[in-house]
Formats: sequence, C-alpha cells, structure tokens
Amino acid sequence: VQLQASGGGLVQAGGSLRLSCVASGSIVSVNAMGWYRQAPGKQRELVATKTTGGSTNYADSVKGRFTVSRDNAKNTVYLQMNSLKPEDTAVYYCNANVWEISDTGTYYPYHYWGQGTQVTVSS
Repeated sequence: VQLQASGGGLVQAGGSLRLSCVASGSIVSVNAMGWYRQAPGKQRELVATKTTGGSTNYADSVKGRFTVSRDNAKNTVYLQMNSLKPEDTAVYYCNANVWEISDTGTYYPYHYWGQGTQVTVSS
C-alpha cells in the first residue's frame, strides 16, 4: 500500500490550504484515514482522522478550523485547513489504518504512512 500526499505549501496566517492523499495498492479494507503532523523538535501528533463509517476525531487545536473528509470509493482523504496559524507549521503526514490479512487468513490492523508534505504558515 502506498500513500501519496499533495497540497502543502507556504501561506500567510489566516489563509487556507487543502491537502489530499490517495492510497493505492492491495487494500483489503480501510478502517480510517487521516492526518498527523510533526513540527521541528516536537513529536508527531494527530490532526484529524475519519473512519469509513464517518466518525471523525480532531485535535483540540484545529477544531473549528480544519475539516477532514474522505472519498471511500477512491481511498482518498482530504484536509481542508482554514484560518491557518503560524503554529500550524509542520510536516503533515497522511495515515491509513487498514485491515490486512495474514497467510493463515487472520485479519490484523496496520498503519501506513505517506511521505509527508510541508505546510508553512507565515505571520
């Protein structure tokens, strides 16, 4: 499974960006897709995720400003980021939480990660 993210860039504070990520390859079943981010000197943190059933989870710091959406048929996840702040500056990573199947037929969860896309918000 490969994740290809796009849409990062440089934007002024208060501006907007939209990230996209498409998952390709042999996918048995997708449980959730979403976004994490890592700023310099900090740990990677959850930004937003959305399950195939439609449930969403947002970091408190982005609630009301960011919206995660999915196209389940295309295995694609989007992140609409509005009212961006300098503290949103980070490398954003796409994540896919999928079900894999072992050689014995057992299903198990597995996380795949995209290559990361830089988002820089200037003040």
